[in-house]
Amino acid sequence: MNPDDLLDPLLQPGLKGFPHGHRPLRCSEVDELGWHVLAGDLPLPLAVLHREALEHNLDWLQRQARRWGVDLAPHGKTTMSPQLFARQLDAGAWGLTFANVTQLAIGVAAGARNTLIANQVFDAVDLAGIQHLLQAHAGLRVVFLVDSAAQLSRVEDWFASQPGAAPFEVLLEMGFAGGRTGCRSPGEALALATRLKSSPAVRLVGVEAYEGLLAQGDDAADAASAGALMGDVASVVQQAHAAGCFSGTEVLVSAGGSALFDLVATRLVPSIGVPVRGLLRSGCYLAHDHGFYRRMVHRVEGRLGCACDASLRPALEVWALVQSCPEPGLAILNAGKRDVSFDLGLPVPVWRAPHGALRPTAAPEGWSITALNDQHAYLRFDPAGDAAPPVVGERIALGISHPCTTFDKWHWMPIVEADYRVSGAVTLHF
Repeated sequence: MNPDDLLDPLLQPGLKGFPHGHRPLRCSEVDELGWHVLAGDLPLPLAVLHREALEHNLDWLQRQARRWGVDLAPHGKTTMSPQLFARQLDAGAWGLTFANVTQLAIGVAAGARNTLIANQVFDAVDLAGIQHLLQAHAGLRVVFLVDSAAQLSRVEDWFASQPGAAPFEVLLEMGFAGGRTGCRSPGEALALATRLKSSPAVRLVGVEAYEGLLAQGDDAADAASAGALMGDVASVVQQAHAAGCFSGTEVLVSAGGSALFDLVATRLVPSIGVPVRGLLRSGCYLAHDHGFYRRMVHRVEGRLGCACDASLRPALEVWALVQSCPEPGLAILNAGKRDVSFDLGLPVPVWRAPHGALRPTAAPEGWSITALNDQHAYLRFDPAGDAAPPVVGERIALGISHPCTTFDKWHWMPIVEADYRVSGAVTLHF
């Protein structure tokens, strides 16, 4: 995989949102063309990223992590964008996190050298893929999760059949009852740590957990559940260290989704008498959203003593056209499930721009998206209200809920300035 082609790839007609009939061009050429989202230069629907919000979010969480005394290893599955990976690393991220080896290969080609796979790896083709990447890239570090003796046995069987393979670095995953993966008790985790210590196929370098599935949006409940999980993590780290289970010069302790990251960040560096590197894996912070994560981060702001919207800012919007107004109180937009996320809430209208207008105004408060089809959104409004109703040809910007499942619906996105002038582009590799 050529890093130059990955970081500065070719854009061409056939990509959703790319101008029809335009000559193919490199990402790096986009800012020279003078495109403007509201001037009709790009076909709608179109997902855009606001440069200023991206840069603000990058800086805010990086500075906050430093205050907590931890490092960032942002989850790359959110965007799968080599250009955005480079921005995260340039902003000071220790490394990047991925969900599988296919994603990992994209991140490594984009320049990541400290990497986590926040998932269990054991299949032969994936283990071989990791070994190939380690051999091809000097200084690369790949760490994945282990949560059972059954998984470890699969890794050991493969390792024994591959003379010359390097032992894999792993984190022991701590889970909770009713959750996803991970050991269900400290006792189970410590028994597995002992097995990992004696295995020639792996090197245990730390402990990991994921608290995001515990989020309820209630401060007391969230603090209690996240605190209990991180208490188990600290206990396992301390006891595993005392038993000599860890390899290397430092112990990695990792947690942190994008909803309760403040509740785990201060618990990532337990005192055990040797260096501990806390790794926060939040991924959605970069683009943030207008829905689920905005609500959850408002709770974070309250716990941190910040004013609302003082931390992260929504950077991602999807612009659509009003294509039909078939009955009073209903407008149909030309964006749907193929264009916007809907798994954690429907999109919300945030801006409107009449045909020919280069500056948007705020969408009326009473407007809402009530349903999506594959290529259509149902915009409902009060036809007797004070606001002018939407009309055919008007442009509507939709704020989304859950950026992960909007990014995966696009192959590229323009980066825009505050006035919607296009100043760059990123590509997405799902």
